[in-house]
Amino acid sequence: MIRLQRTNFTNKDFVKLVEFLDADLKIRDGADHDFYDQFNKINGLQHVVIAYENEKPLGCGAFKMHPENVVEIKRMYMAPSYRRRGIAAKILNELETWATEIHQQKCILETGKQQPEAIELYKKCGYSITANFGFYENVENSVCFEKLLQKK
Repeated sequence: MIRLQRTNFTNKDFVKLVEFLDADLKIRDGADHDFYDQFNKINGLQHVVIAYENEKPLGCGAFKMHPENVVEIKRMYMAPSYRRRGIAAKILNELETWATEIHQQKCILETGKQQPEAIELYKKCGYSITANFGFYENVENSVCFEKLLQKK
């Protein structure tokens, strides 16, 4: 049974999962890792969701507040042996639900072209590719998505 827990950046399980995420991204991003890493600090993230099975942390996600009722999905990660089971979609859905509860209207996110499973997840969950935003505006290896949120 999968249990989702809402928490924040101080959660020890979240910190550990992000360490696994960063190790994976360092390999995938190669020479571009330092550029991306500067935008992925977890300090201050007040909206974090962790998926557990039998109290074992399997994956996580978070969002960062932006102006105009927009949140940016950050730090999505799923342990490799638990991928393709729909757990990441549950984390993402819980983040969206939380965002709507605090009156947010849109999610945006950035992922890399070297992360095809992430791209597949976001498309499957109703996200649309959009123009690269913010720091990623002219970054060739970035793919940005957005989704309008509806109250659930």
